[in-house]
Amino acid sequence: MVEAERQEKAGSALQPQIAPLPMTQSLTTERLLLRRWRDADRLPFQRMNADPRVMEFMPGLLSSAASDELITRIEAHFEQHGFGPFAAELREDGGFLGYIGLHIPTFHAEFMPAVEIAWRLAAGYWGRGLATEGARAVARHAFEELGLAGLVSFTVPENLRSRSVMEKLGMTHDPRDDFDHPNLPVDHRLRRHVLYRLKRQPGQPLSG
Repeated sequence: MVEAERQEKAGSALQPQIAPLPMTQSLTTERLLLRRWRDADRLPFQRMNADPRVMEFMPGLLSSAASDELITRIEAHFEQHGFGPFAAELREDGGFLGYIGLHIPTFHAEFMPAVEIAWRLAAGYWGRGLATEGARAVARHAFEELGLAGLVSFTVPENLRSRSVMEKLGMTHDPRDDFDHPNLPVDHRLRRHVLYRLKRQPGQPLSG
């Protein structure tokens, strides 16, 4: 969600016209509760967005104010479109993990208009399959309840952790779809992105 930090305020006019869908307040998996955002999420989200490990493949760390503003924009996305990036918490103890959900990118690219499936988790929760578990539930919700025809996800080529999640979801990568992110300068080290796709296949469950 590079554009979420860099372009969202100026990007509302660029946002594809996707009709609002019935809103879901939460999703539940074996270990996770994916839900709307609360004020109590702000502090752990600030800490996460100021962690160089979490933000390694983003243009920079977020200030506390920028992190709070991102939550405000996420909630506005829910209200406008009926879906968005859910706040993610562990069911066993209520611990805040980060976000997992759907987002409409605002930049111009060959694959647009599209709906992105995205995630960002605090480093302490990496390596436990939580992003995959939550993203699988979000993808199922997108296809079975929202009726979306497909999803995309993208990151820089070096972000092997996120690419592994995409592949576990059954997303496919065609190098011909790779693109230069238009919100980043031409010589920026993160400008080049790989694009993954997931198409709805009626009657076929998501890959395990």
